[in-house]
Amino acid sequence: MSSHSDLVLITGATGKQGGATARQLLRAGRPVRALVRDRESAAAQELAAAGAELAVGDFDDRDSIAAALAGVGAVLLVPPALYQAGGWDVDLEARRGQNLVAAAVAAGVDQIVFTGIASFREERNWGSVGKRRIEDAVRASGLRWTILRPVRFMENYLLEGSVVDGIVDGVHRHLFAGDQPLQMIAVDDVAAFAVLAFTDPARFHGEILELAGDSPTPVGAAAEISESTGHPIRYQEITMAEAEAMGPELANVWRQTRAGQGWHADIPALREILPSLRTLDAWLAETGGAQLKALLER
Repeated sequence: MSSHSDLVLITGATGKQGGATARQLLRAGRPVRALVRDRESAAAQELAAAGAELAVGDFDDRDSIAAALAGVGAVLLVPPALYQAGGWDVDLEARRGQNLVAAAVAAGVDQIVFTGIASFREERNWGSVGKRRIEDAVRASGLRWTILRPVRFMENYLLEGSVVDGIVDGVHRHLFAGDQPLQMIAVDDVAAFAVLAFTDPARFHGEILELAGDSPTPVGAAAEISESTGHPIRYQEITMAEAEAMGPELANVWRQTRAGQGWHADIPALREILPSLRTLDAWLAETGGAQLKALLER
């Protein structure tokens, strides 16, 4: 049994949430084992240089998962994103997460923190189905657990080549109504909530936290980005027909957010837990504005 181990296994360690959580835990002096596919990748080597132990494996290799879990006391579960042109592969996503939860139980892990996706006020098929099935497995595991449900990342403004999001030729195109508040969060703040849960598992056991840090309108956010970068940015809503052409999940997002059925994180309550919770303006001033400026000036 490894229930008294301080070692945290980070899945998705070379991704945004996993990487940010691993770095924050290491800075706090907590031992980290990072699950990576390629130990020679730049992201993996960066984690190793920061002090993480590397474990090579992936969700589809049960032996590698069992080896990665040996001696581990807690796990950050970040299942691989499985969105493709035809939509989410719900069954594969759910199966991977469920298998890791079962392996964690078998390994004697004490705690699991799962970071998935925020809920809508009225849940429909919009990409959350597989993650909710993983949540069910987490809650039924018998382990101490915390579920994090982050909304859209502020870092999504940095995306390139995405069907929506990012900024192209001074335009930010997305599904959301330009004049309605849109909740968002910095990735580092998702990691900060995960670290809080790992640091005080008794306090956060059984908690499901809808995570957001700010809620500007998309038009207002574009104005903030323009001010921060010195480059004029405008927001453009995609049409319902465009959303439908991207698949039923994105079409549901388009409809539900306009019907007031979207994300509903309680930002003031979250700021009571994490006083440093970033607004979009704070994220831009800290790192985001400089990164966006560099992209816009390439």
